[in-house]
Amino acid sequence: MKVLIINGPNLNFLGKREPEIYGKKTLDIINNEVEIFGKTLEIELSFYQSNHEGFIIDKIQEVYTEIDYLIINPGALTHYGIGIRDAILSTNMKTIEVHLSNVYSREEFRHKSVISDICIGKITGFGSEGYKMALQYLSSLKK
Repeated sequence: MKVLIINGPNLNFLGKREPEIYGKKTLDIINNEVEIFGKTLEIELSFYQSNHEGFIIDKIQEVYTEIDYLIINPGALTHYGIGIRDAILSTNMKTIEVHLSNVYSREEFRHKSVISDICIGKITGFGSEGYKMALQYLSSLKK
């Protein structure tokens, strides 16, 4: 099984950006931990991060025939990234949405996601463990 994990805007600043909300781990540390976990589940992972919606769309369109599932933390694009939504729909990519913080305990504008309804599921509020939870679920589909 091949899975692409995409992280959107400002996630490259994890560890520096509001650690009381997002934790102290950098994105590199999280990706390393998730990759190790993925190997235990025999899942081949690739990672991508961009602060630009168009680059994320390009990545989805570039790899959609090469991967089985997408795990995405769209960051701020969660709330208005219609282009990402359209890319997921047009490629028919099976997707899980992940958020580090509990978006429902934060500002009201964070409660609305433009991609949740087209995803397999959404994991929110479990920090970097959310990526592993998504992988665990995907691993269960192999059985």
